[in-house]
Amino acid sequence: MNAQNSSPELAEKVTASREGLDAHVREIIEWHFNPDTGCPFWLDYAGKLGWDPRKEIVAFDDLKKFPLFEDDWLRGGPVRRWLPKGYEKEPAFVFETGGTTGIPKSRLVVNDHRIDYEMFSDTLPEEHFPRGANWLMLGPSGPRRLRLAVEHLCQYRGGICFCVDLDPRWVIKLIKKRWMDQLEAYKDHVIEQAITLLQAGHDIQCMFTTPKLLEGLAFELERRGTSLEELGIRGIFSGGTEFTPQWTRFASEELLGDIYMTPTYGNTLMGLACSRPVVPADDYKIVYYAPQPRAVIEVVSFDDPAEVVPYGETGRVRLTTLTRELFVPGFLERDEGEREEPYDDYPWDGISGVRPFREFASATTVGVY
Repeated sequence: MNAQNSSPELAEKVTASREGLDAHVREIIEWHFNPDTGCPFWLDYAGKLGWDPRKEIVAFDDLKKFPLFEDDWLRGGPVRRWLPKGYEKEPAFVFETGGTTGIPKSRLVVNDHRIDYEMFSDTLPEEHFPRGANWLMLGPSGPRRLRLAVEHLCQYRGGICFCVDLDPRWVIKLIKKRWMDQLEAYKDHVIEQAITLLQAGHDIQCMFTTPKLLEGLAFELERRGTSLEELGIRGIFSGGTEFTPQWTRFASEELLGDIYMTPTYGNTLMGLACSRPVVPADDYKIVYYAPQPRAVIEVVSFDDPAEVVPYGETGRVRLTTLTRELFVPGFLERDEGEREEPYDDYPWDGISGVRPFREFASATTVGVY
């Protein structure tokens, strides 16, 4: 993880972050594979390895000794096999990801969603995301962590969160059946919920939404002779693979006025990857950095997922999750992008151009996202 053409100060930060990551790996391995604190899945798995992770995993690179994490391990139950013994007496949430076809993947969470979004809170500029401001959550609800995570972010910052109902699985069914009139009706229904809340006098100043919903909401407000800015919105936290430099430029110039928008990339397993500042001088390029050491993103070769591609090259996203609640080594995500160099605020590898992995792209339905 050596930054090319980096300053001595950045190089020192990169070295320190890698040393911190290695120490964190040792801590997480000890936790998940210790019979007193580990989760049943990994304790059972360790008995079949023929080697002891607590002795042989001493640095991040050693995690390659594990085979790639299998998607299906998270499908079906019993879901408690993922709850570490160290959290047996704690109340747990179950969040789902995927599940547009077949059994969804499930993740147990105790506090990770709170920790992830409290860390993200520290990156938000106060002038656009005021402490104590109320929020609107305009995104997927139901069994997804996003709703509760955004609500916690708002509460952590001293506000009250207003939410809409949105079922993305129904949207995907509508698209697959080509019921486009019903799709538009459902989209209008979701946006109508948001407008009702924004015009109800609740002093909502911040919001989470996705690019497609933001665009639809802005256009409908314009049709009604108003705008998000006129309704009091000052900061928008948004996310999704729909973010492109072209769309970000369009949103900045046509939809937002003086509203600040910060793109993010995340999911139930990773947490939240923040972007470095997106500016016109850099052609609105969006580069994301995972929340190390709790999660690590690597951009790896399409032909060999054990090989990290050179800086600037394209590859598939390999995710490693390293929290006390969840250990996921080497999970191949359904995304691809370009490997980016470390940044001063995030002295580890980043990724740009995030988009659906080419082998899945034709089968990926984004819907209202």
